[in-house]
Amino acid sequence: MTKISAPAKILRAFSLAAAIGFSAASLTASPAKSEPAQAQPAAYVSDRLSVEVIGQGPDVILIPGFASSREVWRPLARRLSASHRVHLVQLAGFAGEPWTHGDGAFVEPVVDELARYAAMLERPVVIGHSMGGLSGLLLAQQHPEGGSRVMSVDSLPFFSAMFGPQVTPQTAQPFADQAAAGIVNADAEAFRVQQQQTAVGMMRDAAGRAAMVEWSMASDRQAMASAIREVMTIDARPGLAAMTTPVWAVYAADANGGAPAALADAMWSREYAALPGVTLKRVDDARHFIMIDQPGRLDALVDAFLKSAD
Repeated sequence: MTKISAPAKILRAFSLAAAIGFSAASLTASPAKSEPAQAQPAAYVSDRLSVEVIGQGPDVILIPGFASSREVWRPLARRLSASHRVHLVQLAGFAGEPWTHGDGAFVEPVVDELARYAAMLERPVVIGHSMGGLSGLLLAQQHPEGGSRVMSVDSLPFFSAMFGPQVTPQTAQPFADQAAAGIVNADAEAFRVQQQQTAVGMMRDAAGRAAMVEWSMASDRQAMASAIREVMTIDARPGLAAMTTPVWAVYAADANGGAPAALADAMWSREYAALPGVTLKRVDDARHFIMIDQPGRLDALVDAFLKSAD
């Protein structure tokens, strides 16, 4: 039996920021022939992210989360492409995308690159999952001209708040460092076990869990370590009160293996309390990957969100 280290236990506990995945059918599928993929704008070249574009219409940017592939958004992107131009982001270092930055910063350079990309579009809508949702919030705070509105999907402005309201970025730092070390130092077998155990709490779909593990195994360990360290210590709450970009925060509740509804309601209400006009939407019977557990409900929320932008 593989012994799991203390950092591995931290990673499992920090489940909101430590998961990836989708059903097997959607993971490997290529864009439909009726929705040919377009290249990202020729003027945009980045070593922090790449973008696949499908469809025509108002711009929607889809950002995946920690160690995720853009394929996590594929079914939604295909559906939206009938009426929107959808920009599927892939972050460098995750799911096989090359990483060239060693142990350098991860999140802020991504936010800057998202701003640079968004500036080429027509006030895009931004939808991000988990770490991608945090990136969307930071984009709206630091570059309010970069998007018309933001939807964060199961994402908190301070992820370590899940450990309790008393936690601060400073008190979270040692645990963030341990989590990062656990990623970098685990051997392949132990790392796979970590990811397999984490996946159970992320989704109910067995094929999605298996895909999550493979995406994680294909990610650059140093990129993952840098990202988890930053995500656990970035606190976007001080900037919420001054935000003018409309935000919908969609979150999961699951009485059978996930967060109970009352607990989820209390946490999201507390953590987004300072954001003027925030729209909170709970999705029941779902774990962290709402798009896997309740795709129909998330689709309906996305449609309402996009309609509110009209």
